[in-house]
Amino acid sequence: MSLPFVMTLPLLIVLAAGVYYIYNEVIQFMSASLVRNKVVVITDAVSGVGTECAHLFHKGGARLILCGTSWDKLESLYDSLTSDTDCRETFPPKLVILDFSDMDSMEDVVAEVVECYGCVDVLICNSSMKLKAPVQSVSLEVDRNIMDINYFGPSTLARGVLPTMMSRRSGHIVLVNSIQGRLAVPFRSSYAASKHAAQAFFDCLRTEVEEYGIVVSTISHTFINTSDVPPVEEPSPEPNIVAAYIASQLTQGVRPSVLANEIMQTVNRKRKEVVLAHPIPRVALYLRSLFPSFLFAVLAAGVKDSVLTD
Repeated sequence: MSLPFVMTLPLLIVLAAGVYYIYNEVIQFMSASLVRNKVVVITDAVSGVGTECAHLFHKGGARLILCGTSWDKLESLYDSLTSDTDCRETFPPKLVILDFSDMDSMEDVVAEVVECYGCVDVLICNSSMKLKAPVQSVSLEVDRNIMDINYFGPSTLARGVLPTMMSRRSGHIVLVNSIQGRLAVPFRSSYAASKHAAQAFFDCLRTEVEEYGIVVSTISHTFINTSDVPPVEEPSPEPNIVAAYIASQLTQGVRPSVLANEIMQTVNRKRKEVVLAHPIPRVALYLRSLFPSFLFAVLAAGVKDSVLTD
């Protein structure tokens, strides 16, 4: 005698959840084994996302080159990594001071990174500088600094490691970018411009180096949410409901651990393009391509409303 539908459905849900859990565990295990012995460079390794990536790749047996602007923070991360793992199964990370705001030092830094192991298998460009301000209030000096950190720095480092990858006919370059590399948001002109530039550069690079067996990936995400509890905003009058809803969705960030796992999966599966965002930002991307005038009108209305509120 067959089970009634009301009893079958919960069993199917539980079964599906079990299969999904086992699938994820298998993928996580395979991910760790695929990066073993790989030379992995992580920029801004002391940031939330960088630290999570460092732990993931270190446990997977990768030979890490950790880059950052603070030697003390890099050493602290080094101690954290080496104390949590078995030294017989992992490699001690190498540390390199890297400051994209100092472009004059990039040639020496690139040489130091390559000399660590003689080659680079995976380059994860994770550095970023954010700014929220009206266009007219952003100075040229700040504008240039943002472009150095978000665009010129990652593109210069990528160029620097390319010769070793091309000679070995293998390698993977990952740009951890932003959804604003595809979608411009008011009051973030310099930031969005730098992210658009980086997106375009790595898109071009992808097609140019494919014949050498080099994979170039871009990960577009919303902002990084490092808070343990989502911030509670005080209610305020919002005349434009649509604009307010889109704005709230655009600011729903991703956890560093979630993004780090996505980076690991991107490297292992050789994905070329990943969008890590809630449905509303995804819809906004389609509107930008299909109905740009409507999106511009909504965003402009949101700007007017915020000015009135201020």
